[in-house]
Amino acid sequence: MSDFKQNMFDQIQKNSNVQPDQIMKVAQSVQNADFSDEKTVRKLVKQLAKLSGKPVSKQKEDKIVKAITSNNMPKDMNSLSKLFKN
Repeated sequence: MSDFKQNMFDQIQKNSNVQPDQIMKVAQSVQNADFSDEKTVRKLVKQLAKLSGKPVSKQKEDKIVKAITSNNMPKDMNSLSKLFKN
């Protein structure tokens, strides 16, 4: 694994207590997913919330789903962070 990937996984684990192997399982499960399908995206959001142990309000879930399904995801980490905090 490259240093970049390892650092990224270390940071994710530090911030969320989610193990890298769990992240890889989720990534593999959605490899061919249709991210324009609202049901698919909602299922993924709920799965990730459960995995991280962090609750996601209905309002936040709606905002995330809308951003993903409309292909309007933030392009930088700062903007992405704001999307998940609000």
